[in-house]
Amino acid sequence: MPAGRPGPAAQSARRPPPLLPLLLLCVLGAPRAGSGAHTAVISPQDPTLLIGSSLQATCSVHGDPPGATAEGLYWTLNGRRLAPELSRVLNASTLALALANLNGSRQQSGDNLVCHARDGSILAGSCLYVGLPPEKPFNISCWSKNMKDLTCRWTPGAHGETFLHTNYSLKYKLRWYGQDNTCEEYHTVGPHSCHIPKDLALFTPYEIWVEATNRLGSARSDVLTLDILDVVTTDPPPDVHVSRVGGLEDQLSVRWVSPPALKDFLFQAKYQIRYRVEDSVDWKVVDDVSNQTSCRLAGLKPGTVYFVQVRCNPFGIYGSKKAGIWSEWSHPTAASTPRSERPGPGGGACEPRGGEPSSGPVRRELKQFLGWLKKHAYCSNLSFRLYDQWRAWMQKTHKTRNQDEGILPSGRRGTTRGPAR
Repeated sequence: MPAGRPGPAAQSARRPPPLLPLLLLCVLGAPRAGSGAHTAVISPQDPTLLIGSSLQATCSVHGDPPGATAEGLYWTLNGRRLAPELSRVLNASTLALALANLNGSRQQSGDNLVCHARDGSILAGSCLYVGLPPEKPFNISCWSKNMKDLTCRWTPGAHGETFLHTNYSLKYKLRWYGQDNTCEEYHTVGPHSCHIPKDLALFTPYEIWVEATNRLGSARSDVLTLDILDVVTTDPPPDVHVSRVGGLEDQLSVRWVSPPALKDFLFQAKYQIRYRVEDSVDWKVVDDVSNQTSCRLAGLKPGTVYFVQVRCNPFGIYGSKKAGIWSEWSHPTAASTPRSERPGPGGGACEPRGGEPSSGPVRRELKQFLGWLKKHAYCSNLSFRLYDQWRAWMQKTHKTRNQDEGILPSGRRGTTRGPAR
């Protein structure tokens, strides 16, 4: 983009115009010769210039109308009167204007350059288009929802803003044959996107590109080649259910249904789960769910509400080797873990009774196992029956000992002492 200090005319274009009708001249049509009480014309009419360019314009009054000689004329740009030193009288009926180092147009429909008579009436107008040619669009990405359609989006060049109305067209065709097609449903997932709703072929690559055009030129993106089967995504998994695992205070069970829209197709699927505490915005993601439709989350906080979401990545459709595209996350589903019945951090710990063989090595091994389990949501096909039995026994044992023996504030178990010797 050409740099430089804006001239007075360019600076004036940044100020708010005092009259709305003047801003609408280029939208509704600027006055032309013979359209007002006086006959005048601006030359050049509706010029298109690069940012940083200069403009030499004239306003010529035809005939000899009273009060409309060159000495009484003045210019406005977007409703703002331009400084007198920017103009000069060429003859009795012509006033010239010189603008330097122009900034980009304030409105894509063009800036309003207007010639006025002494009394302020409009004699003639011109639309001034100042901007940049479009740059090469890039970063085209596309995806197909359940192999029924195709949506693409792109980035409009390195700088993007051209200050002029720029038209973007998404073109596509079968790679080895067929004619060019133009996408028709734009702005479906953002300002630079387009949706092709139907009539797409499978097992045949497409070539896709974007063309950008405006008053100053055109540009074309690189061609993206893709197969619909390689860019398939689907709806979020439906019917996500989250429930407790019996009385286990640090676990929740999550179940869902595979994508129904792809039930008739040969494909694989992998899933991700994420969950968070009710009063937090930080999600923890579980990646190792593979192709199951259920998972057990472990290492959770007792008595806590969790929000859970699931998403799906269909891949390997009809043998495709691509990684697939993740769906959106499902709607959050909430569930709470049971409250803990164990003593808090200030309570005492149950130690082995005197004379009983120490179970220290076993406890250390269990601690190591549970420590790992609390760091990883345990989602595997292994049976939980033995683990569940052990956890239930542990909770029951803790509860029974706490009730029968009591927990003293000092952290020691209550005992019955015999008479002192």
